[in-house]
Amino acid sequence: MIEEYPTDEISDIEDRIEALAEIAERCRKYILASKIAIGGGAALLLVTILGLLGAGQVAALGSIALVLGGIVSLGSNVSTLRQTDAAISAAEVRRLELIGRIDLRLVADTPMKLM
Repeated sequence: MIEEYPTDEISDIEDRIEALAEIAERCRKYILASKIAIGGGAALLLVTILGLLGAGQVAALGSIALVLGGIVSLGSNVSTLRQTDAAISAAEVRRLELIGRIDLRLVADTPMKLM
């Protein structure tokens, strides 16, 4: 009985790892944008409170909405990033297990060809 190599499953796992890596990178971009939104909203609120802008109420409400939206987006993307990193780690462990099952041989073990 010939043992089947799990190369197809390894290939599928590697594709999944690549897809998860893209999701993680997208989450990192959203996290950065969320932090910028929080900082910008806080700065706008401070400027509004100090009275440096003419439209006080509209700017204050907009800055509060910007800060709250940034906080919500930040929390959501941080938790998604953690879950994605955990899924990547699990997939890498599974890939290493499958690779460990393959009976690899050294190139030196192959018979030499005569020229």
